[in-house]
Amino acid sequence: MDAANLTTEHVGWSTDRGVATLTLDRPGRKNPLTFESYAEIRDTFRTLAFAEDVKAVVLTGAGDNFCSGGDVHEIIGPLIKMNMPDLLKFTRMTGDVVIAMRHCPQPIVAAVDGVCAGAGAILAMACDLRVGTARSKVAFLFNRVGLAGCDMGACAILPRIIGFGRAAELLYTGRSMAGEEAERWGFYNRVCSPDSVLAEAQELARQLADGPTFANGITKRMLHKEWDMGLDEAIESEAQAQAICMQTEDFARAYRAFVARERPVFEGN
Repeated sequence: MDAANLTTEHVGWSTDRGVATLTLDRPGRKNPLTFESYAEIRDTFRTLAFAEDVKAVVLTGAGDNFCSGGDVHEIIGPLIKMNMPDLLKFTRMTGDVVIAMRHCPQPIVAAVDGVCAGAGAILAMACDLRVGTARSKVAFLFNRVGLAGCDMGACAILPRIIGFGRAAELLYTGRSMAGEEAERWGFYNRVCSPDSVLAEAQELARQLADGPTFANGITKRMLHKEWDMGLDEAIESEAQAQAICMQTEDFARAYRAFVARERPVFEGN
């Protein structure tokens, strides 16, 4: 499949030299999510599993904000009127977005500026790496609207990024986490200026795209799978995964380049 030909209706989509950029594109309202955009994001990441021309993905928001979460009028209002089966259908659908992102073999880099709240914070959390700005505000604000903090995998993933106590604080209080605090706590990999955050995220994604992409996919898969493993099982699983990577041409290319004192050029096979 050629992802350059992928068309989207509710989110922005572009590709450049192996890096795809998916943009939450409702800047006038701080890029809120709708039923349709949730589903399209889920389906896009599922499709990327078959996109050989995409080696890494950037997720960002249009304008000066990342995402304000579920649209108050288009999602929250209708949810109040739903019965339990329909509510469960919705929460399972939103959870499927995170599952699709974690099972997408390409590493995903979030470029976060401005508001990053609710389900928007979850989307950033579900990425592999995050580049943010000092002025950004990350808030898992479910508690503030009468909901539990256990939304879309937050209680499973967030403690593994920033630690149990810090995750508990954010999920219990719903307070905002400023950009410099997010970097200090390990949520952001780096903080940069608003003018450069997207470019830096794309450059980071391009570095990953230029790397051994088959092996990167194995790394992502093992990071996901080993959450539920004991140490002995994890070490054995990594032994098997690494043995597979040692059969790739990229591994041989890296050796030949080292011998020749050259920089390896990986091709993903």
